[in-house]
Amino acid sequence: MSELDIHEVSTDAENEAFLRLPWEIYADDPNRVAPLWRDHVRFFDPEYNIELRHIDLKKYVAWRGDRPVGTIIAHVNHHYNDFQEENAGWFGQFEVLEDREAAHGLLAAAEAWLRERGVDRMIGPATFSTNSELGLLIDGFDTPPMVMMSHARPYYQEFVESYPGMVQEMDLWAWHFDGNEWGGRKVDKLPEKLTRVVNKIRERRNFTLRNADMRHFDREIAIVKRVYNQAWSKNWGFVPFTDEEIDHVAEELKAIIDPRVTFVVEVEGEPIAFGLPLPNIYEPLRKANSKPGEPHWWQLLRLLWHWKIAGGISSIRAWALGVLDEYRGSGADALLYYEMIKAGLSAGYMNIEMSWILANNDMMNRAIRMLGARVYKTYRLYEKPFAPRQQTEVEGDDT
Repeated sequence: MSELDIHEVSTDAENEAFLRLPWEIYADDPNRVAPLWRDHVRFFDPEYNIELRHIDLKKYVAWRGDRPVGTIIAHVNHHYNDFQEENAGWFGQFEVLEDREAAHGLLAAAEAWLRERGVDRMIGPATFSTNSELGLLIDGFDTPPMVMMSHARPYYQEFVESYPGMVQEMDLWAWHFDGNEWGGRKVDKLPEKLTRVVNKIRERRNFTLRNADMRHFDREIAIVKRVYNQAWSKNWGFVPFTDEEIDHVAEELKAIIDPRVTFVVEVEGEPIAFGLPLPNIYEPLRKANSKPGEPHWWQLLRLLWHWKIAGGISSIRAWALGVLDEYRGSGADALLYYEMIKAGLSAGYMNIEMSWILANNDMMNRAIRMLGARVYKTYRLYEKPFAPRQQTEVEGDDT
C-alpha cells in the first residue's frame, strides 16, 4: 500500500478530487443519493452557499500515491459560537475508503487546524450545521436517505469511535411511518383513541389549522422564520437562520413544497406553530443517478423525468416543525404530526419520515411514537474535547 499523504486542498485539481471522491466510495451502494453535480460544487462555494459566509473552512484530501482515498473539512462556525456562547470547531464531509489509517489521519488534520484556532473542542460530523447535513448514520443503511439527510458507509462508525479522545455527543433519530397502517390513501384505519386525543387537544386549546397559502409565500415564510428561531432556540446545537439564509432556503425549496401537507396552527388568528414537510425529491434524484462533470441541463432533465413523468414521489419527510415556547406541552406538535400524516396519505405519500429528532427530546418522541411510527435510522454526533471541562462553581460552597 502506498504511503499516506494528507494535505490541504489548494489547487483546482485537488478540489476536483475532493468533490468527486464520494462517487467512488459509494459506487456499489444502491442506497446512496448522488446530488446534481452543480449543486454539489456550489454547496462548498461561499458565493452560492450563504451559510459559508460566517464560517472559516479548510478542506483536506487523503492520498495514497496519486489516488485520493478520503476527504474531510474542518470549520469554525462563528454564528454558532456567538449564539451558543461556545468556542467550538467542527469536522464534516468525512468520506473515506475502507482505510482506517486514512480516516484517523483526516481526523487528525482537522483537529490540528482547529487547535490552531484556539477552539475548546471538535464536534461532528456536520456539513455545516444543524441547518444543513448533520450526524453520522450508524444504523438504517438498508434504505436511502430522505431529502436533506445524509448517508454513510457502515465502517465509518468504527473509524470515528476508535479515534483517540472521540466520544459520543448526541444521537438524532429518524422515525418512519408506514402509510398502510392507516389504510393508505383511504386513511380508514385511524386509531379511535388517537383521534379522540387529537380532537381534545384541538378543542381544549382552541387550535385552528390551515394550509400554507402559496399565493402569499413571503408572509408564510415570515411566520416560519419567527416561530422556528424561537421554538428551536434552546435545542442542542441550534443555529438560528439569518434572514438572508432562510429566504435563500425558502427560494430553493419553493418548487417542492406541497401546500396540501403544510400547516400553520393558529390561536385567535395568531400563528403559534407550523409544520413544513418536504416531498422526498431524493426519490427521483436517486433514479437520475447524476455523475461528476455531466452537463447540469442533462442531469436536471433526468431528474424531472423521474419526478414528473416516470414515477413521481411517494415519500415525504416532516422536515421542520416549530411550536412557540408558551405552547410547548400543549399537544400542538402531536396535532401537527397527526394532520400532516393524514394529509400526506391522502396526497399519496405512503412512506413518511419524521426527522431529525433529538434522542433526548422525550416530549416529541413520545408524540411521534403515539402515532405508530418507529425509529429506523440513527445519526450520531461526536466530540473531542481539547481541554478539561471547567467545573461550575457552586455559589456559597466554601469546601
